[in-house]
Amino acid sequence: MKIAVFGATGGTGQQIVAQALEAGHIVQALVRDPSRLALTHPNLALTTGDVLDAQAVASTVQGADAVIVTLGNTANNPDWIVSDGTRVVIAAMQEQQVRRLVVVSSIGVGDSKNQVPFAFKMLMSTVLKKPMEDKERQEQLVRDSGLDWIIVRPGGLTDGPKTGAYKAGADGSVKAGQISRADVADFVLKQLTDTTYLHQAPAVS
Repeated sequence: MKIAVFGATGGTGQQIVAQALEAGHIVQALVRDPSRLALTHPNLALTTGDVLDAQAVASTVQGADAVIVTLGNTANNPDWIVSDGTRVVIAAMQEQQVRRLVVVSSIGVGDSKNQVPFAFKMLMSTVLKKPMEDKERQEQLVRDSGLDWIIVRPGGLTDGPKTGAYKAGADGSVKAGQISRADVADFVLKQLTDTTYLHQAPAVS
């Protein structure tokens, strides 16, 4: 499968790229700084550019069977980069008729607010208010896209190994415990072909 990845230099994104290549997929990734992706592979193609650049995004999506978006807010990113970038990706997918979209969001977004502990709810209403609003906007864009989408909502991210010992569900029963980025990547890649959670937003923890 040929996969386009946006957010490939982040912690989860690097795990997604590495595991996808290990599984034999072809990966096309859009990166602002190629040196931040410490990985070379004959099945990895990098496009240097910004997710707000429609031409760079369209080039990355071209020929893909599926798209993974794992964008995040960092200090050097513009406001609303997650939702605005996802908007550009969705437009490219619609234009090129690429159907499968898997987006990494977070437990606590949308109807999963009651799946996080009280302390995190306080953070969501203060220091994390804008990033969470950005993800809210992102999720709504995905839901309205008309694509074959799945929104993955992980709990607290760690740098631990891939264990496969995680819980997932879209019924509100999965609470926001810790999960390694490697396990999130494992779950995300499974969603490329699995229809269990199509048009749903499973939490994974």
